[in-house]
Amino acid sequence: MDKVGKYDFLAEPFHCDFSQRLFMGHIGNHMLNAADYHSSARGFGMKYLMTIKRSWVLSRLAIEMDEMPQMYTKFNVETWVESAMRFFTSRNFRVVGEDGKVYGYGRSIWAMIDTETRQPTDIFAIDNGAINNWIVADKECPIDKGGRVKMDDSAQLVGTVETKYNDVDINGHINSVKYIEHVLDLWDLDWYREHQIKRFEIAYVAEAHQGDTLSFYRMQTGENEYCIRICKDGDTECCRSKVIFK
Repeated sequence: MDKVGKYDFLAEPFHCDFSQRLFMGHIGNHMLNAADYHSSARGFGMKYLMTIKRSWVLSRLAIEMDEMPQMYTKFNVETWVESAMRFFTSRNFRVVGEDGKVYGYGRSIWAMIDTETRQPTDIFAIDNGAINNWIVADKECPIDKGGRVKMDDSAQLVGTVETKYNDVDINGHINSVKYIEHVLDLWDLDWYREHQIKRFEIAYVAEAHQGDTLSFYRMQTGENEYCIRICKDGDTECCRSKVIFK
């Protein structure tokens, strides 16, 4: 079995926005699905982990796109493990069309947790460290790693979201992709008529659950560059995000 996984997807029409291009949230969702397909086929996926009270949780995600696939476009998401440590592993992605056109890349950091204690657990304890057999350290992923999103007290409250049933994933907390969608909803349709998303970063800090109210604080940190802090119930920080437009 190849160390790099390659999975087929389609830019389905109702997964696309008004410009007939795939939503960023769905690109993120396809990347996370590809990660699960890849890890499951190699013995350390979610379905197996849940039988031993373990689970993968996303810690960081950075997506950088030159262009979004258009409606009905068939494309592949390639994914591979770049490195592994005791509590964290890094996984990369490449989005490429059937014709070889590269749309963009992604970088992610994952932790493995004990689903009862919710604490990080030893990745190498799974099948005697079998994840090491799948590391590809020399495959190019030519985008920057996600860095620390720096913000100060000048960030303004620009929106709140009361979390519901559809926000919750199989781990019982707010879905990683839902945060992406909520962040990108901070700009209106007119903004997106003039701008495209070039890069999206998010770092997850603490879990939120159904019924928590998420507050979004935004500050501009450069030309077409914004940082967002997301807090639950007014004070506990859940994650930070950076969005760069073009």
